[in-house]
Amino acid sequence: MPDEIRLLKAEIKRLRKKMADIAPSLEAMLKLRGFRIYKREPSEDLLLPQKRYLSPYLEKLRRYSFRLFLRDVIKRQDFFTIAEVTRYATEEVTSQYVDFLLKAGVVERSAGGYRVRKRPVKSFGETLEWFVARLIQREFETEAVWGVKFKRPKVGGDYDLIAKVESSVLYMEIKSSPPKQIYDREITSFLNRVEDLNPDITIFFVDTELRMKDKIVPMFEAELQRRYERPAPVERIVKELFHINGKIFIINSKDSIESNIATVLSFYWNKK
Repeated sequence: MPDEIRLLKAEIKRLRKKMADIAPSLEAMLKLRGFRIYKREPSEDLLLPQKRYLSPYLEKLRRYSFRLFLRDVIKRQDFFTIAEVTRYATEEVTSQYVDFLLKAGVVERSAGGYRVRKRPVKSFGETLEWFVARLIQREFETEAVWGVKFKRPKVGGDYDLIAKVESSVLYMEIKSSPPKQIYDREITSFLNRVEDLNPDITIFFVDTELRMKDKIVPMFEAELQRRYERPAPVERIVKELFHINGKIFIINSKDSIESNIATVLSFYWNKK
C-alpha cells in the first residue's frame, strides 16, 4: 500500500505539472484581467544568505521560532547580543541560529555582539514574502511572484504574492506583524484589491500561532457588514483556518505554512 500511495502521488504530481504547462502563463492570465505587472520582487530589504547556504536557510525558515528570531535580529540590526534575541527559543538553539547566520554571511561580529551585514533592512516583510513564494513554487510546483505592483488608477498598494495554481489565479496577502499590529484599514485595503483583481483563490495569511478568531476574524466580519447588505459569514474550516464563500481564506502559521495552504487548496477544489 505505501508503494501504491507513492506512485499515486507521483502521478498526481506529473498530471499537475502537465496541466500547468498547458495553461496560460501567470502573466497572460493577469493580462486577461486587465493587469500588467510593472514592478515585482524588490530586493533592497531581503535578508538573504550566500548562495551555497540558500537551501538550509529555506529549511530553517520553515520553523516559526527561526522566523521570530529573524524579526528580532532585524529590529536590532545595528547591534545585538545572543541574550537580546533569545525570546522564542532556548539560548542553545538561538546560539545555533546566530552561528548559522555568521557562516551564511547574513550577520557579522561587532564589538561584544553582532550586527546585520547588509543594512538597513526595513522589516522582515519582504523576506517572508520571498520565502512563501519559494515555498509555494517548490511544494505545489506552481508559478509565483511576490511584491507585485500594478498600474491601477482605482486601487493601489502591493500584491504580496500572486500565483498560478493549475488554471486559477491565487492572490495572497502576507502579514509578518502579529495580530495586535494589524488594523481594520488593512482589511479594507485587502478586500479592495480582491475586488479589483478578482482572483479565483485569495488567502489572508498572518505569520502567527495565535488565534485568528480573537481579532482578525472579527475585523473581517465588521468590514463585510460595512460593505454588503447581506454579507457572507466567516466560517471555520479547521482549527484557525477560515473561509468566506469558499473563495477567501484566513489562515495563520500554526502547524506549518505549507500544510495550511494545502488545506485551503484542498478545501477550494473540493468545494468547486
